[in-house]
Amino acid sequence: MAIGVLVVNLGTPDSPNTGDVRKYLRQFLMDGRVIDIPFIPRWLLVNLIIAPFRAPKSAKIYKELWTSKGSPLLIHGLGVYKLLQEALGKDYVVDFGMRYQSPSIESALERLQKLHLQKIIVLPLFPQYASASTGSVHEEVMRIVSQWQLIPQMVLIDSYAENAKMVKTYAAIGKKYMEKDKFDHFIFTYHGLPERQIRKGDCTGQCLSATCCNTLADWNRLCYRGQCFATSRLLAEELGIGEQDYTVSFQSRLGSDPWIKPYTDLKIEELVKAGKKRILAFSPSFVADCLETTIEIGEEYKEIFEKAGGEHWQLVESLNTHPLWIETLQEMVLSRES
Repeated sequence: MAIGVLVVNLGTPDSPNTGDVRKYLRQFLMDGRVIDIPFIPRWLLVNLIIAPFRAPKSAKIYKELWTSKGSPLLIHGLGVYKLLQEALGKDYVVDFGMRYQSPSIESALERLQKLHLQKIIVLPLFPQYASASTGSVHEEVMRIVSQWQLIPQMVLIDSYAENAKMVKTYAAIGKKYMEKDKFDHFIFTYHGLPERQIRKGDCTGQCLSATCCNTLADWNRLCYRGQCFATSRLLAEELGIGEQDYTVSFQSRLGSDPWIKPYTDLKIEELVKAGKKRILAFSPSFVADCLETTIEIGEEYKEIFEKAGGEHWQLVESLNTHPLWIETLQEMVLSRES
């Protein structure tokens, strides 16, 4: 009896047209784990303010990102799904879904349900756990599967922030640039979260204190910020750089509420003032290139850097379909076979 593997990424609009972007934003932002406020104010905020006004602006950015084959996030996701199927072989059935929009998690699970599988391993493409990403995927999978008459064994992978081969893959891609150019500093920039979301998952009252992210232990194992720092420490070690040579920061903040710090855009200006003029930028919370990597880090942050007086800003591409990344995913699945 075969084992199913459901690979999941966040989502992307079906097209860069304003209508499809608005539809995507509404589904994404109406998720109570993404905007964690009561339903009615969330509905009003998303449907009357954010989606109507943000969709046209976002559509312009998506048009810049879009390729002749479609959304890069979808292209890389389908590539990973096909390569992982080849790597795992006939004893496994791999499928792919997006938390928001197409192809949906529900459609992928419907296909897997018909195969009467022994087990389904759910593999979210988010190295660091966050309620708004991995937690939302798990919730959606459980919602759908709970309606089945026959439920197979379910394995929900929560995080792999310290996976050695994944870190090695990020480093291998970055070293290509280090061999060609000299850099005087490195930035590891991660997608941000509101501080309140970190605190909601903290049962100890220690999160976001001065030293709480210096190590990972049982009590903060699923702390998103702590996991980001853990990935960064391992990546720095793999790159052969010291603590003074890199900065960990967080991007993409929205609204007036405080998000986890430090903020990438502000850190960039500080680094230039400190004489760091040649920076290599990694985005280790993303395993596939998307709007937040290609546009935000690759273009918008480069512009901030150059306006502040920086000389050379280089974005390291994401893992995408790198062979070592496929091996990493294969090993993660096989380790959960028993």
